[in-house]
Amino acid sequence: MIAPASSPGKEGSAIEGTRSDGRALEALRDRRFRRAPVLRVRNERQALAFVDDVGFCSTFYCFPEGVPCLWEAVAGRARPRWPRRSHHDAAIGVTWELKDTLPAKKRVYYGKLLKGRPLLVALDLFPAFYALVRGRQRARDYRAEYEAGHMTQPAKRLMDALAREHPQYTGDLRANTFMLGPHRTREFERAMAELQQGLWIVKTEERYEPTFSYRWDLLETWLPESVAAGRRLARDRALEHLVARYTAATIFTRERLLQRLFGVPAAEAAASVARLVARGALVEREIAGLAGRWLVVAESPP
Repeated sequence: MIAPASSPGKEGSAIEGTRSDGRALEALRDRRFRRAPVLRVRNERQALAFVDDVGFCSTFYCFPEGVPCLWEAVAGRARPRWPRRSHHDAAIGVTWELKDTLPAKKRVYYGKLLKGRPLLVALDLFPAFYALVRGRQRARDYRAEYEAGHMTQPAKRLMDALAREHPQYTGDLRANTFMLGPHRTREFERAMAELQQGLWIVKTEERYEPTFSYRWDLLETWLPESVAAGRRLARDRALEHLVARYTAATIFTRERLLQRLFGVPAAEAAASVARLVARGALVEREIAGLAGRWLVVAESPP
């Protein structure tokens, strides 16, 4: 079982009882998300500790479901405004560098996983994402996915090229699949997004010299141990791991938000929540200042 990592400060006492205050819970979320100047992420070591703690985070996008965001953690505040001249903004520059260096050093996984948005994922949690998306499949199973109508023809051509030779830089990959012309750019980008979200491929490097380019590889080649672990993990356990890690970080949520965020059927989300409630990890209760009933993390990890 993947246990939630510990967080800054003692949180348990603030969320005990049958009715919690929304402002207090939001303050706890701010601490977990490093949305305070004193807690902000300043360097690569702290960024890795942040990702390992919360399990996964976005790079710049602020999810309405309440997902940790690296840019917020670097800025030390919630929902920073995008400046007119972003290349002069220190927080944006640090965030951009971290989202490049951590995956390049294979310290985290980086890719479009939830709702088509890029995420940084702790390596101990990544097998749960793989199990949820790919199940027991290997890289070679892309042909069966295509024949079953679950993969587009452009994506299949890209997988054919990478299966023959990997890794490849973007320019070579486009040339080898006859997608070099500007009129083929949108087709190429859609197919690459499809393969990233399907956990078939992964971006392993951003090269700036002599020209800017991405390097791509088969996920199974780049993270073989994580893929193997994901293939051994049952889907229901995988979703339970993801929900447990997410709720430990976000402090409070709702079942329908979990369903929407992870893109799973309502019955699967309900089953995962029921198991976590039965274990005592989550409690369903009202929150003062918020309508309806919510799922609240029962206590902070020791």
